[in-house]
Amino acid sequence: MTYLGIDIGTSGVKALLLDRDGKPIGEATAKAVEPVRPHPGWSEQNPADWWNATLEAADKLARAHPAEMAAVRGIGLSGHMHGATLLDKNDQVLRPCILWNDGRSAAECTEMEAALPSLRDIAGNIAMPGFTAPKIAWVRKHEPEIYAKIAKVLLPKAYVRLLLTGEHVEEMSDAAGTLWLDVARRDWSDDLLRVTGLDRSHMPRLVEGSAPSAALKREFVDRWGMSGEVIVAGGAGDNAAAACGIGAIQPGEGFVSLGTSGVLFVSNDRFRPNTRGAVHAFCHAVPRTWHQMGVILSATDSLNWLARITGQDPAKLAGAAEAQFEGPGEEIFLPYLSGERTPHNNAGARGSFVGLSHSTDTAKLAQAVMEGVAFAFRDCKRVLNDAGTDLGRLIAVGGGSKSELWLKLIATNLDTEIAITDEGDFGGALGVARLGLCAAEGADPTEIMQNPAIRRVITPDASLADAYSRQYERYRALYPAIEEARR
Repeated sequence: MTYLGIDIGTSGVKALLLDRDGKPIGEATAKAVEPVRPHPGWSEQNPADWWNATLEAADKLARAHPAEMAAVRGIGLSGHMHGATLLDKNDQVLRPCILWNDGRSAAECTEMEAALPSLRDIAGNIAMPGFTAPKIAWVRKHEPEIYAKIAKVLLPKAYVRLLLTGEHVEEMSDAAGTLWLDVARRDWSDDLLRVTGLDRSHMPRLVEGSAPSAALKREFVDRWGMSGEVIVAGGAGDNAAAACGIGAIQPGEGFVSLGTSGVLFVSNDRFRPNTRGAVHAFCHAVPRTWHQMGVILSATDSLNWLARITGQDPAKLAGAAEAQFEGPGEEIFLPYLSGERTPHNNAGARGSFVGLSHSTDTAKLAQAVMEGVAFAFRDCKRVLNDAGTDLGRLIAVGGGSKSELWLKLIATNLDTEIAITDEGDFGGALGVARLGLCAAEGADPTEIMQNPAIRRVITPDASLADAYSRQYERYRALYPAIEEARR
């Protein structure tokens, strides 16, 4: 028996085969056409790009591992969250998908919260432009001819599921990011839907991430050389999928993700919102479990930006910063290049360098960028603590976790150990392959979602704690001062 995980990203799709013992057998990737930005702050993508990349990745696996693909019994799907894929009554796409990092609907967020004062209590989250519902409110106002034709609104992976199975189905972790879910009750909210003029008929059926959602269509069973019924699990949104990949499903377990954006993720045994701190409180991908996230929008993207404008390689910049590191310097960086979610909920926030001098060089700028991202994670921990959540040891994931200095800065500022796993893939594709196994075999997620082997642990540097606490207070004071000056 084997199990297939398909992770749908904006830049491409990854497919991973897993055996019954949880060992990866093979993987394949396919690129998607990059998102487009028709106007400043907009971000859109053609859903056909995800579908074509999904077929390409699965086809590659079938050619490279025909016997293992023939033995597939369960499939799990992961995808980038919040994207608004609008379908008509014939399941035809009405317009390009409005993606998670699209900021056009800030006014609609304010209008939604005014129309339903209990919105935050029900959804467990602030209305933010990244979520799905405000995007529909924007379409209702600015593209009424499109809005009038909407029969279903699907998230990206649910659209791929529709083409694979013919069924409209979504699971709890992704649905929680729409702003239409009653997150405590794990069900659609009629009140939240009504704010955008929709009802349950516009929504897919809900299942748990580890439960069966539908069966794979016969044409794909045949195309990939499979046999018998192949179950497609509910799956997970990208961050919940990553948590399943590293086994973070028990209370207090979590990870710090240093990707394009940054995520501080912790699993909970109950619903624990903190909307004042712009914490995301979502359902997890396994039953009776929730999770919280502090989200920063420009993590490695900040270092990539610095590399781009200085004409250097990001890894070399990080290495230069590590080579000259002696503790916090004069330079401070606010990593708000794309606005910020946690804790400020300000799509209009902008990045800043402060404390530059004649002695500032690119290595010091790189250090300041890495410290600024670490401080942003410290902001996230602060508001998670305000919600009554304590963090245990975190596992590092994402491309930025290759920098030991960056992990040291984050561990010191969070006062939390950060574990580095043995070499291997513990991302979304692995997590949802595990969910596919659970759905197909009826397996207990707590037995399947095991933690990976740990290679080493980065501990907080006590000798730097006081210096970074003082620097963090300067960092915190800069945001309101700079925002006031920009008005």
